[in-house]
Amino acid sequence: MAGPLVLNIQKYAIHDGAGIRTTVFFKGCPLSCLWCHNPESQRYPRELMFHQDRCAGCGECAQACPSGAAMPPDREACRQCGACVDACAHGAREWAGEPWEVRDLVRALEKDRMFYEQSGGGVTLSGGEVLAQDMDYVEALARRLYEDGVSVDIDTCGHVPYERFRRVLPYADTFLYDLKLMDPEAHRKYTGVDNALILENLKRLSGDGGKIDIRLPLIAGVNADEGHIGAVIDFLRREDIRPHRVNLLKYHDTGRGKYPQLGRTYEGAGLAAPSDAWLEQARETFLRNGFTNTEIGG
Repeated sequence: MAGPLVLNIQKYAIHDGAGIRTTVFFKGCPLSCLWCHNPESQRYPRELMFHQDRCAGCGECAQACPSGAAMPPDREACRQCGACVDACAHGAREWAGEPWEVRDLVRALEKDRMFYEQSGGGVTLSGGEVLAQDMDYVEALARRLYEDGVSVDIDTCGHVPYERFRRVLPYADTFLYDLKLMDPEAHRKYTGVDNALILENLKRLSGDGGKIDIRLPLIAGVNADEGHIGAVIDFLRREDIRPHRVNLLKYHDTGRGKYPQLGRTYEGAGLAAPSDAWLEQARETFLRNGFTNTEIGG
C-alpha cells in the first residue's frame, strides 16, 4: 500500500518516547509554527532541497534540466522531474519526501527490534503530522507493528478530526501530545490555527483512556512565562487529564539552515530559548501541582 511521503527514518532516537526508538517522519502538517525546526515537513508534496555549500558549479544540473529551472533553482518553473538530483555528483540536491509501501517500511523498522526489546523502546510515528496523512496507510502501519509486538507511539499536534485518533488508539502505546499555546489568538498567530480542536481532542483522548505525554515547546517571549504554565496546569486539572508524563522542551533553532535550502526565510530569527533556571522553576510549578512525572527535555 503506497501512501504519504516519508521524510526520514531516524534510528536510535532517545527523545521520542520511552527507550530506544526508530522515528518515522512523515511529510505534511496542518500547522505552520513560526519556530518549526523541520520546515521540510510542513508541506505535503515532495520538495527540492538545494545545499548551496555543496555545489561545485559544474553545471551538470542545468544541462539535465528540461525546463531551465536548475541553476539557480527556480521553484515555480521546476517540474519535479528529478533530473537535476540525478545529475548532481556532489549531493547538492535532494528530494524531501519519498513514498514507502507499508510492508517495506515495517520490514525496515523491525530491523531494530533488538534495540526495542532491550530498552523498552519501539517505533514513533511523527511528522509533520502523522495523523494528517492517509489514515488507511497509518492505521495499517500501526496495526502491523502492534501485531508484531513493536511498541508504537504517536507524536501529534492534535489538530486533526478525532476519528483519526480512534483509528490508531487500539495500536498506540503512548500519544506524545504537543501543547504550544493556551490562548487561541496567540496560537493562531504563531502556528496558523487556533487551538480549539487541539484542546477538545486532548480531552476526548484522555476520556477514551489514551496514555498521554504532554509536551510543551517553550520559547522566550512566546510562551515561556508563568501565565502559560499556569494555564496549562489549570486546563489539565479542570478537565481531569492525568498525563503519564509532562516534558518541558527548550526551544532551539537547529533547523534554521534548512529554510534557505527550501527557498524560504526563517521567520523565527528573533526567538530565543528560556534559561535553564526558568525551566527548573516551571518544572517545580508542575511538581507542586501534583504532576510528579515532569521532566526537562525528553
